[in-house]
Amino acid sequence: MPTIGVHKDEFFEALGQRFTTDEFQTLCFDFGIELDEDTEDDPTRPPDEKPELKIEVPANRSDLLCFEGLARSLNIFRGKEPTPTFKVLDVPEDRMHTITVAKETAAIRPFVSGAVLRGVKFTQASYDSFIGLQDKLHQNLARQRTLVAIGTHDLDTLQGPFTYEARAPKDIRFAPLNQQKEMDGNELMAHLESDKHLGRYLHIIRDAPRYPVIYDSKGVVCSLPPIINGDHSKITLNTTNIFIELTATDRTKLEIICNAMVTMFAQYCSEPFTVEPVLIKEADGTKRVTPNLEPIKMEVDVDYINGCCGLDLSADAICKLLEKMAYSSRPLGSSIEVFVPPTRPDVLHACDVMEDVAIAYGFNKLPRTSAYQSTTVAKALPINKLGDIVRGECAAAGWHEVMPLILCSHDENFAWMNRKDDGTTAVKLANPKSVEYQVVRTSLLPGLLKTIRDNNHVRLPLKIFESADVSLKDEKLERRARNERRWAVAYSDKRSGFEMVHGLLDRIMLMLRVTDYYLEEISEPTFFPGRAAGVYLGKRGEGRRIGELGVIHPEVIEKFEIRYPVSALELNLAVLL
Repeated sequence: MPTIGVHKDEFFEALGQRFTTDEFQTLCFDFGIELDEDTEDDPTRPPDEKPELKIEVPANRSDLLCFEGLARSLNIFRGKEPTPTFKVLDVPEDRMHTITVAKETAAIRPFVSGAVLRGVKFTQASYDSFIGLQDKLHQNLARQRTLVAIGTHDLDTLQGPFTYEARAPKDIRFAPLNQQKEMDGNELMAHLESDKHLGRYLHIIRDAPRYPVIYDSKGVVCSLPPIINGDHSKITLNTTNIFIELTATDRTKLEIICNAMVTMFAQYCSEPFTVEPVLIKEADGTKRVTPNLEPIKMEVDVDYINGCCGLDLSADAICKLLEKMAYSSRPLGSSIEVFVPPTRPDVLHACDVMEDVAIAYGFNKLPRTSAYQSTTVAKALPINKLGDIVRGECAAAGWHEVMPLILCSHDENFAWMNRKDDGTTAVKLANPKSVEYQVVRTSLLPGLLKTIRDNNHVRLPLKIFESADVSLKDEKLERRARNERRWAVAYSDKRSGFEMVHGLLDRIMLMLRVTDYYLEEISEPTFFPGRAAGVYLGKRGEGRRIGELGVIHPEVIEKFEIRYPVSALELNLAVLL
């Protein structure tokens, strides 16, 4: 979960109360967050550094990622502050700042949004918090700027209307943030390549034929999203009017992050909690006004909330509890009309409202109920029951269960197994952190062979098995991939032990009462020629191949650095249901 650091004295001042450590931990627990560290008594803290509170917040609560949002939410929860009403000014279209979108942007970052905060008065602390929130949103919701990039500018240095374009790198020229020298797009990429902070974002657009760029009416570059802003419009402590622009590849995340930025810092505007809108003129001729801060209406049954929480509260009582969680609501007979504020994009369903009612009531105060009162009926999935039977029989036969990782390297899954990747089988990670975790396994055998390799000090024979899922591409499905439950065993000794694997197969089939199966010789590059067989289900000559067993090929043994022969079996369990 994200951890937010706030200056202790300033935070307690914003809360209007000085807490002891135990009191603040209790408050955090009641609200559903956690005090991770209080640096006041930390002997390693430099004397000139202010004590900090490091607070863990839920990953889905973007409204708690900064000092302002955290203090506001706790004050509302404690009844010290009313829930703010956010307002978008009603500005005539001809007086509204506009961003005109060029059609070329559709190929690189198709979505854009904007807002204006007027009359902002920054202190050093609020300025740092403003910049810090951008960084946290970029790292979390924006997925390292791949989904959304935020640009903030001193509006008084710019002249609208604005345009959002996509141009060739050589045609974009400006002085990037905190630089005096002008550069074109190619020079900028070379300049930032060694930058520890910005260098990690270059891959997002570097190889694109056109880069997204935002201009004002005088041709001044505001930003080159998602990389860097222009130096011309950088915000400072003296900035009073802030222009916020956001570009994105995901429309939903764009709206969430735009709302997060303006709702957290609109309290510093000359008219608190008031935002000036920006008109977006799309390439297809349509128009839309951003941001949209209208609350979302939901209707939740009183009986549903009481039933889930084990309570017997009236609609009015539930509305009072919802006020503590920054909702507006009103009773509607047997239900409640709930208005979800724009700060809470995590509220998607009645269960989210119910959870907030439970938090406001107090988890420790909820009545304890017995499990037998549950209205659900739980039972194991058939495939899991089948897997458990197979696992139990293998263990009873003296084989040891192992649980290798489901991710492996591309070579381990294919080249080391003497198999070719046709591009239609393996699910590959787009940005793997290590060569060891490049693909989702399509076979259980590489994991078993690595287990044997890493346990070469164990006394022979090694008899191991695994019953688990592999993942395979399937273009017919919406998610374009499917899981397949398999069972695999491996036997390693000074002799091949083919008969040991064959015997275990017969034992499992006997216990599962499967009689219509047979073996037939196959030629598989993973196995030694002449020592491999396919396992078929059905009448001989008409059966469906459901697995294979054999002696592992010496080339495979060598690649996995195993010293002794290995016999192995892999079977698709799902077909036996």
